[in-house]
Amino acid sequence: MAITTQQIKELREATGVGILECRKALEQANGDFKTAVDLLREKGLATAAKRADRQASEGVLELYTHGDGRIGVMVEVNCETDFVARSEKFRAFAHEVALQIAAAAPRYIRENDIPESELEHERNIARTRALEEGKPEAVVDKIVEGRIEKFKDEVVLLRQPYIRDENLTIEQLLLQNIASTGENIVIRRFVRWERGESTAD
Repeated sequence: MAITTQQIKELREATGVGILECRKALEQANGDFKTAVDLLREKGLATAAKRADRQASEGVLELYTHGDGRIGVMVEVNCETDFVARSEKFRAFAHEVALQIAAAAPRYIRENDIPESELEHERNIARTRALEEGKPEAVVDKIVEGRIEKFKDEVVLLRQPYIRDENLTIEQLLLQNIASTGENIVIRRFVRWERGESTAD
């Protein structure tokens, strides 16, 4: 099947991947846009995994306020070189991460950042709730683990669905950016403030 310039252009805009890679993916997918996107994502994941151990100490501190100063976010996003740090694409990604944090209020960046004591606390709540709902003892453990996974999806930034595209997680968005910039990118740390919230534990 002949691949048109328009198809390549659309795929390039959607993924940020180079023209040749887009053409190859479309040819491999017999012109199917969605399959081509999936192929590029898979390739991006493999490429990103190879770059994950490279040093990322350049980058930006992105500041964002929302709702007339009701919510404020500061996030540090790092990359490998100053060249990428200054690029529009990298800065746009850092801005999207700040927007996500403002909108979805994650508490952690990665799953393994959650303290075990907090997970245990959530497990106890989920277990008590399942038993109170009259669930059979045999399925309670499964229900508890399901609720823990849902809890992680809510509080872990990388597991959250991207606010602009629910079919994409923030981790997938990050990996797409790693693939398209050719550098390791790390969301290092963030702080989110909401006006009037208590700072006491």
